[in-house]
Amino acid sequence: MEPPPLSGIKVLEFAGLAPGPFAGLLCADWGASVLRVDRAVPGAHSHAALASPPPATSDRLTRRKSSICVDLKRPDGRGLAFIKDLAAHVDVVIDPFRPGVLEKLGLAPQELLSRNPRLIIARMTGFRRDGKYSAMAGHDINYIAVSGVLSMLGRKGERPQPALNLLGDFAGGGAVCFLGIVLALLSRATSGKGQVVEANMVDGSAFLATMPRLALKTPLWSRERGTNVLDGGCPYYQTYETADGRYMAVGALEPQFFAALLKGLSLKATDLPGARDDRAIWPDLFDLFTKTFKSKTREAWEHIFDGTDACVTPMLTQQELELSAYIQKPIVTLRRTPGLAIATKKDGDGDADPGASQAVEARQGQGQGVEGEGWISNGLSPSKGGEEVLQSWLGWRRGHDFDVDQGGLVLTKVPVANPKL
Repeated sequence: MEPPPLSGIKVLEFAGLAPGPFAGLLCADWGASVLRVDRAVPGAHSHAALASPPPATSDRLTRRKSSICVDLKRPDGRGLAFIKDLAAHVDVVIDPFRPGVLEKLGLAPQELLSRNPRLIIARMTGFRRDGKYSAMAGHDINYIAVSGVLSMLGRKGERPQPALNLLGDFAGGGAVCFLGIVLALLSRATSGKGQVVEANMVDGSAFLATMPRLALKTPLWSRERGTNVLDGGCPYYQTYETADGRYMAVGALEPQFFAALLKGLSLKATDLPGARDDRAIWPDLFDLFTKTFKSKTREAWEHIFDGTDACVTPMLTQQELELSAYIQKPIVTLRRTPGLAIATKKDGDGDADPGASQAVEARQGQGQGVEGEGWISNGLSPSKGGEEVLQSWLGWRRGHDFDVDQGGLVLTKVPVANPKL
C-alpha cells in the first residue's frame, strides 16, 4: 500500500470560516501537510515551556493541521514579508477572504506567482466574484438563495428551509474548492505551472442542483415546491414517525420496491385509496402510511424491512451513530493509495488474510486515527505545532529564519525569489 496521493504537498491555509477550512481538512485527510495562518495573539509562540497556550479558536475543522500566528498588518511589514517568503516554498495557498482582501494585504496572486510559479492559489468566496453581490457579506443561506437552490427546499405552503449549511459551505463550497485544488495539481504535474483556482458557493450549489433544474420542465419536478416526487410531495418518498417517536425513511419509487413496501406494511393493493401514480390520492395514501408506521416501533420496522428491497431504512441520528461506534471513514476509498484514517482501527478489523486486512485499511484509511474518532474536535490553538512544521518543511528555525514579536512570527532572513520546489 502506497502513501496517500497528496503526501508531500504543503498547504498554507489562511484561517477562515467553514468552506476554506473544509477544503484544507480534505487536503490533510489525503496526506497533505496543512499549516493554518492565524492572527497574532498574546502568548502565541511563547518561549516559556510552561506558559498556557492561547485557547483554541472556534474552528473545529482542524484535523491533522498545525498553526502559526502572523500579524499581516504590522506597520513594519515584517509579518507580511514572512508570509511572502513562506508562500514561495509551498504548493497551495487557501484564500477564504472576500474578493480584494488578499490584494489589500499585499498578497495579490500575481505577486505570489511571481515568487513561486508553481503555486496554486485556491480562492474561496461566497458570492460570485463578478456578480452584483460580490462585495457583500453573506452566509450559506444567502448563497443558496441567490443560486436558486433554496427556492426548491421546503414543504408546500411553507417558507423555504435551508438544509443546514451543507449545500453552500460544504458541498458547493469547500468540497468544490478541494476539487479545484486537485485539478490544478493534476495540471501542474504536466505543465509545471501553478494557477489561481476560483470557487464560489453560488456556482457550486447551483451546479449541485443540475438534475432538479433540468427536471423543472418535466413531470418529475414541474409543480410547486413540496408537491413533486422528490421534495416531500410523494408519499412513498417520505419520512414517517414510529410508535416510539422515531422515524423511518421510505424511498420506494419503482413498482417492485413499492410492492415490497406494501408487503412489509401488511397492506394489499386493494387497501390503497387508488393507483399509486394518481397524485389525487397522494394525501390519502400519506395518511394511510402515517397511521401504519405509527403502529410499531422503529426497531420493529427495522426487523421487518432490513434485508429487503423496499427501500425503507431507519432515520439514525448522529448521537445514535456515535453510541453505536459507527466508523468514520475517508470521503472515498482508493484501494492502492487510501486516505488517512479518521477512526482508530479496532482489533479484529482484519483477519489472517493479508488481502482482507489491506481492504479494511483501504476502506477505513491508513495510519492512526485521530483523537475523538471523528466525533469530537477540540479545535486548534493558534501557534500549535506550527514551528515544528516550518522546520520540517524548510528547515526554518526561530532566531535564525524568523522570530516572534507581539504574538506573531516575523521574518529575519533575506527572502529568496523564485525557488525551485
